[in-house]
Amino acid sequence: MTTLARARVRFAGGMTTLASARVRRAREMATLAAARRHRTGRRVPRYRHTTRTYRFLKRLTDVLLCLIALPLFLPIGVLCAVAIWLDSPGPILLRQQRTGLHGSRFPMYKFRTMVRNAEELKPTLAHLNILPPPDFKIPDDPRITRVGRVLRKTSLDELPQLINVLRGQMSLVGPRPTSFASSTYRIWHMERLEVRPGITGIWQVRARGSATFDERLRMDIEYIDAMSPLLDLRIIGLTVLSMIKRSGV
Repeated sequence: MTTLARARVRFAGGMTTLASARVRRAREMATLAAARRHRTGRRVPRYRHTTRTYRFLKRLTDVLLCLIALPLFLPIGVLCAVAIWLDSPGPILLRQQRTGLHGSRFPMYKFRTMVRNAEELKPTLAHLNILPPPDFKIPDDPRITRVGRVLRKTSLDELPQLINVLRGQMSLVGPRPTSFASSTYRIWHMERLEVRPGITGIWQVRARGSATFDERLRMDIEYIDAMSPLLDLRIIGLTVLSMIKRSGV
């Protein structure tokens, strides 16, 4: 086979793979649309997040707000890191695999708030879990450190996720990324994967940690239906107020 013939075969193979990916994507969107019609009983609207203008404005807002916030949050982050280092042995920063846009996995950054062997202790505390799987929540979790309780109460443990936002893996506002892969999702859960995950969202300012996974999913989809730059700014403002209230300032 000549070089030209081999190149043609490779090109044809690449076009076939691209066509297959587009067909698979179209099928996924049709499945989501059918699931959404079944859930809501109405025709699926064209999401704002599908327009290039909105995606550009949302990304621009994310980057600008992060750059504005960095001079304020950088010294706070340094103080958090020193407090974690003095409080308990272990890494200061965690890299946790999370599920993001279109189900892709990415490393999410977070300040460590638990003891170093928290995952090893998890099976021994499973009987104290108050939420249905796949969630795991224990009241007064004994694995949380003293500094960790303060960081969680004020949401300062999420500060390193500004790195994820600047890298384009997350947005300031959106559904929270799950630790479990999208293969465990139900069909209607997949709708949340149509936008970038966020540092904060509707259920963070409404229900915080008291909602089940399905309840959070419904709020995420409610956000996706109504998402706009003004709604994002409103959620960010409510998040800041919530942080101030919880900190007792």
